[in-house]
Amino acid sequence: MIMMFILSLIFIIISNLLMLISMFISKKSFLDREKCSPFECGFDPKSIARIPFSLHFFLITMIFLIFDVEIALIFPIIPTFKLVNLIYWFKISIFFLMILLLGLYHEWNQNMLNWSN
Repeated sequence: MIMMFILSLIFIIISNLLMLISMFISKKSFLDREKCSPFECGFDPKSIARIPFSLHFFLITMIFLIFDVEIALIFPIIPTFKLVNLIYWFKISIFFLMILLLGLYHEWNQNMLNWSN
């Protein structure tokens, strides 16, 4: 047990030491204006390359992904209907669907599902 602790401590020290050395040796410069600007065939950019992104669109996308993953989690419930006890299956299914509905209600209550501002 002590040997594992010593080995893990040695690994942590070596990895931190290597990261520190690489940080000092690297030639990256964060203050260089040319490296921070987007490349457009050698010319100065005509407009801002980083277009402001709609936060509302991002939040709608996150809601879609969350509910999409939850739908993927619902699919295994269907084939297990015949394999497990009906009462336990029913309780777990209702519990899972209630969590989904509470999440949907919360998003609706926060006006996250309305596209217009």
